[in-house]
Amino acid sequence: MAGPSTPYDGPIVDAHHHLWDPRINHHPWLTPEGRIPFRYGDYTAICRPYRPDDYRADARGHPVVAGVYVETEWDPTDPIGETRYASGLAAAHGLPNAIVAQAWLDAPDAAAVLAGQAAFPLVRSVRHKPGGPDSPGQVGRARTLMSDPRWRDGFARLERHGLHFDLQTPWWNLPEAEALARDFPGTLIVLNHTGLPADRSPEGLAGWRAALGRFAECPNARVKISGLGLPGRPWTVADNAGIVRDAMAMFGPDRAMFASNFPVDSLCATFDAVFSGFKAIVADRDPADQRALFHDTARAVYRPAPPLDTQPAAAGRGDPA
Repeated sequence: MAGPSTPYDGPIVDAHHHLWDPRINHHPWLTPEGRIPFRYGDYTAICRPYRPDDYRADARGHPVVAGVYVETEWDPTDPIGETRYASGLAAAHGLPNAIVAQAWLDAPDAAAVLAGQAAFPLVRSVRHKPGGPDSPGQVGRARTLMSDPRWRDGFARLERHGLHFDLQTPWWNLPEAEALARDFPGTLIVLNHTGLPADRSPEGLAGWRAALGRFAECPNARVKISGLGLPGRPWTVADNAGIVRDAMAMFGPDRAMFASNFPVDSLCATFDAVFSGFKAIVADRDPADQRALFHDTARAVYRPAPPLDTQPAAAGRGDPA
């Protein structure tokens, strides 16, 4: 076993980050008139361009060799436009190296959008936040789109295109995700942000553990350990070590992966605080387990294109903006 003095120092695949430029591409939630209630509170600080050079500056000091771009709530009328933009960034800057694209699975044009997204070489997965109950007390009185027949018809198309599904939903909706995983065993479901365990009370954590544990029993379930910030508090090992260790215990290193969720998590931490924190939490784990969490699992799931530190910029091509 590794000892407490041997934190991971190998390559990193960042399994979940964003890039955007609201000056040139419409993101309703980043506009002054479109602000939404947000789990970290005021997010004015990230309503600005965040481009590959910004990401690299934040990640400096950590050997990130590939990054997974996750859809950014871009204009919902133009999902293909976002993938074209992200693909252009990849061609010009060597980042991102894989894409989780936008697709509204219950939309009339879902079949055409999924086929279009799957045609982009870097697209590995899609995301459509399914909504539903916004507290445990509402479960039973409302359901998410994961139980909607039209939405599930769209979901059924993922396997034929070889696409995964990135699921962002709070832990109390995971029973619906279990049913989805059972009914579509050929589609990998990657749970974003550890199931959003924002309520750190004993009761809240007990509910999160129970729900996450049941979901982890599904063979086609994976988890991103990310998005662990708390409103009004800096990101600390003390606050998050238990969450990280519990998620690892439920899924195992070969089905769990670390991610930055930048720039969103810059609202509560530096990139260094997040990744140094992860490294400290798992420093006592076997080196192979550490490498799986930081690199191997994300690489297996998202199959990123050549690392950003070896892929040259496309000759003669400028920024896609």
